[in-house]
Amino acid sequence: MKILIIEDEVALAESIGDYLKDEGYVYELAFNYQEASSKINAHEYDCVIVDINLPDGNGLNIIRELKENRSESGIIIISARNSLDDRITGLDMGADDYLVKPFNLSELNARIKSVIRRISFSGSNEIVFNEIRIDTDAIQVYIHDELVNLTKKEYDLLIFFIANKNRVLTKESIGENVWGDYADTLSSFDFIYTHIKNLRKKLLDKGADDYLQNVYGVGYKFDTN
Repeated sequence: MKILIIEDEVALAESIGDYLKDEGYVYELAFNYQEASSKINAHEYDCVIVDINLPDGNGLNIIRELKENRSESGIIIISARNSLDDRITGLDMGADDYLVKPFNLSELNARIKSVIRRISFSGSNEIVFNEIRIDTDAIQVYIHDELVNLTKKEYDLLIFFIANKNRVLTKESIGENVWGDYADTLSSFDFIYTHIKNLRKKLLDKGADDYLQNVYGVGYKFDTN
């Protein structure tokens, strides 16, 4: 899962990022309005965490941009101002949640999980697709109720594919959403092929149908038809 953290307090932004990385997320940082606007117009995120008070603009306008772009990202506002007007304005614009500083990072993590579940999987902490069952709290995958031993990246890939089933996903979009900015530094996307190949083999070995299809010259599709 890929998170964008928009926060001008560098120490806080990096603290949030380090915590989310330990929780298995891929994250990017934006310290001002211009950086944030550039990133949301160039990339897709599962969730955007946005501070209202930015040095060069209002975080509410970031929410407006996301909605104008028809982004499907979850949006969590973080603010030092416990203002009812700000909360109502942000939620009315389409934000999913509002968290007042200072907050516990574990609470932020719980809010992120809730928002992503609500958007991608109807709020459930268990994803069931045919013979595949995923416990998102335990980060475990079962095929016909038998545990599948996946690496963290294989798990992230499976979640990403199921959330986007029957859509053709380019290697670039897969790299961005599962590996984040690091993917931009690589000269090829062969590593994605290797991870998908390993994931596909593990699923097939446990008796799953062959959903992962290579779309020649483009990328991959989790084909349920």
